[in-house]
Amino acid sequence: MKFTPVPIVLTQCAKTFHGARVLEPLDLAIGAGETLVLLGPSGCGKTTTLRIIAGLETPDAGGVVRFGEDDVTRLPIERRQVGMVFQSYALFPNLTVRGNVGYGLKIAKVEPSVARKRVDELLAMMRLDAHAEKPIHQLSGGQRQRVALARALAREPRVLLLDEPLTALDARLRDTLRREMNTLLRGLGVTTVYVTHDQAEAMELGDRIVVMSAGRIEQIGTPRDIYYRPVNRAVAQFVGTINRLAGRWEGNALATSGGRIEAPHESTHGAEPELFFRPEDARLIEPSGASLRGVVESVSFLGERTRVSVAGAAPDTLVVDVAGRTEWAPGAAVGIDIAPEGLIALP
Repeated sequence: MKFTPVPIVLTQCAKTFHGARVLEPLDLAIGAGETLVLLGPSGCGKTTTLRIIAGLETPDAGGVVRFGEDDVTRLPIERRQVGMVFQSYALFPNLTVRGNVGYGLKIAKVEPSVARKRVDELLAMMRLDAHAEKPIHQLSGGQRQRVALARALAREPRVLLLDEPLTALDARLRDTLRREMNTLLRGLGVTTVYVTHDQAEAMELGDRIVVMSAGRIEQIGTPRDIYYRPVNRAVAQFVGTINRLAGRWEGNALATSGGRIEAPHESTHGAEPELFFRPEDARLIEPSGASLRGVVESVSFLGERTRVSVAGAAPDTLVVDVAGRTEWAPGAAVGIDIAPEGLIALP
């Protein structure tokens, strides 16, 4: 199969429903062949953005959507050459696997021998060969997801759009299919926009991630940028777990209830007297000589790691991830050592 990926540019695209603005004017550029993930909580505007790209919604006056050099703002979905996978998959229960995958080719009146060859390629790619003649109701959730993806790819779309396609699956199957989809998308090279509220999906699948909240873009960046260099609290608190150290500035150090921490940058006077860090960027040590000291409040064994909650080291309870075999008892006095590169100052 051959894909011709195109860049996508949204310019001042907003959306209002019944007088209520659900998407503020946004500008977004997606590279040809890039996998871009729209990440955020329910109601943040990510699905509305996807539907505007698809042609299922039209932006408010002044908004423009371009695929390469083509202005597609007013084109409906069937004329945009997009493939779309919905959360429900929307498969046809009266058709076999082969019939579902080839449905779009039949509607487009693709020559039967060409269509059959393309469907065979997709069935092999998705490891569905043995299920080609089965009705949809005989498939597992993971197999149905692969049928929906194959159907979306059958017409060799310029753009592939996925709206939370793994949400309905159990956790273990989601993990497996996420890895498979990551390999598949990188191999295909088709321009892909993927909507999810799942941070693990976003981190694994996205070349870049767009974090959204309240109809606005908060940050665009690589998964590492988003995780380690969040631009504000909204991003830091939505993506992963983060700890807050609050207190007062004493020169370039932050003095808090459990000790003093040197700030990771030059003078921070004028900024909020607080720093942040991820649970994995700290370790528990003996309290004597530690920069921060507190008391173990609770311990949660999570298999590959143990999450320890520490009270008294800062106004808020802090959480630190340690190796799964490490044991700490509630009530124990501990010190917290934070890697300097793990300290985050937010505006």
